[in-house]
Amino acid sequence: MQIVRTPTTPTSCVPLRSRPRRNSFSTTVEEDALSFHGEYRSTRHVVNTLLFREFYLLCMALPWIEKYRPKSFAEVVDQEEAKYTMASWICTRYKAPREFCARWSKKRDKEISEAKAVLLAGPPGVGKTTIVYALAREINYELIELNASDVRTAERIKQVVGRGLRESSLFGYGGKLVLFDEVDGLHVKEDLGGLEAIIEIIETAKVPVVMTANNPYDPKFRPLRDLSLVVNLKKLSEDEVVEVLKRVCTGEGAKCEEEALRSIARSSLGDLRAAMNDLQMYLSGGRRVLTVDDIKRVGERNPQLSMFEILDRVYKARWFDEARAVSFNPSFDWEQYFVWALESIPVVYKELELTSVAYDRLSKADMFIGRIKRTQEWELLPYALELALGGVSQVKNKPRLSPFIKYGFPQRLLLLARTKEMRRRRETLIEYLAQNLHVSQSLVRAELMYVLSALARHNPHVIERLSKSLGINSLDIKNLL
Repeated sequence: MQIVRTPTTPTSCVPLRSRPRRNSFSTTVEEDALSFHGEYRSTRHVVNTLLFREFYLLCMALPWIEKYRPKSFAEVVDQEEAKYTMASWICTRYKAPREFCARWSKKRDKEISEAKAVLLAGPPGVGKTTIVYALAREINYELIELNASDVRTAERIKQVVGRGLRESSLFGYGGKLVLFDEVDGLHVKEDLGGLEAIIEIIETAKVPVVMTANNPYDPKFRPLRDLSLVVNLKKLSEDEVVEVLKRVCTGEGAKCEEEALRSIARSSLGDLRAAMNDLQMYLSGGRRVLTVDDIKRVGERNPQLSMFEILDRVYKARWFDEARAVSFNPSFDWEQYFVWALESIPVVYKELELTSVAYDRLSKADMFIGRIKRTQEWELLPYALELALGGVSQVKNKPRLSPFIKYGFPQRLLLLARTKEMRRRRETLIEYLAQNLHVSQSLVRAELMYVLSALARHNPHVIERLSKSLGINSLDIKNLL
């Protein structure tokens, strides 16, 4: 097997010394492992040669998610609606092969033809990036990509994308396609001005611009949504994931029990990338057989859950232990759970009596946690969480719940987000007053702010003097007081 050097090879797995090029990859790796073990025999970094060789092979092998990535639209698994929408947009606004448009361009909506960009939305592992790669290959477009691992400041975006659009291709591509992968991962400070730069490129570029996001409905992405056509990709079903895993097993010459593949697919929750990575991990080290016992011995993936999925699991749990098990998930945040549960209980339990019982148990759990914080006896936290999860879930005479429950984002969190800047300015004012009056900030917050508010109502000059000292607009100071 020849080694293929790709950018996907993890940098942490690059060998520590240069090695000669050989035709046989496995022989070279084995020699390197033996040499490495011989040179560092005295250290504790290498437990044994076999373990190091297996780790080396796993690192240097091409990830199966890349090896079996679909090369065409037809190979992308069960996202027909998204594929038709994407193709219709490309064929309406840009040049594309006639055969491709005849097969895939089936929509003539005004919304599609007027969209300046496409925003692909959906959970991880459903094929958002893959569908863009397949599209670029299908219509022979050069792909210019900026993903989450890149620095995405305004300067960097303009430099990379601007240069890519200006330079002509050396490989005879029919056009260029810009991909901003995981735009919801843009950081406010680290990626300063990145969002504004993307919007500017969308408005001025004469080439197709596609973005992907797990959650594009964050308020800060509203300008992007206004310019773009949002295309939602659905989560893959268990059967669809199993079919892909079967094809991978056949391609690798491995015999995999269907129940073992189904177990991998079930724990991936529709994330095909996670399922394929798990399969590669189970078949690492040259294994060619996978059974259910192998899955049980190693253990299944513990999936990452959003707060919407956590609430759904809690309320729809059939017994106490099932609801309590949610707390074992690595993505469970009990502080966030209390905030979300506070507003979701009336949405789930319509009857007043059931709502009262659920609130009573949640409030008692909150009381217990308050005592745990005061006494620092954190070993008692699991008991409080049992009441907050199992107690809220298993109420007496619980009705049959709807398959789809519309959980809203907590208004408390939305209010805090809206007033964040005002609270920051208020704290700046309090800090300034405390420093100049030589008193504590708590005293300013509790007493002096009310005094200043009363003075400002009778003497507007108080606000003007504070405005000059702090560099804050006088109208803002008036609102703060």
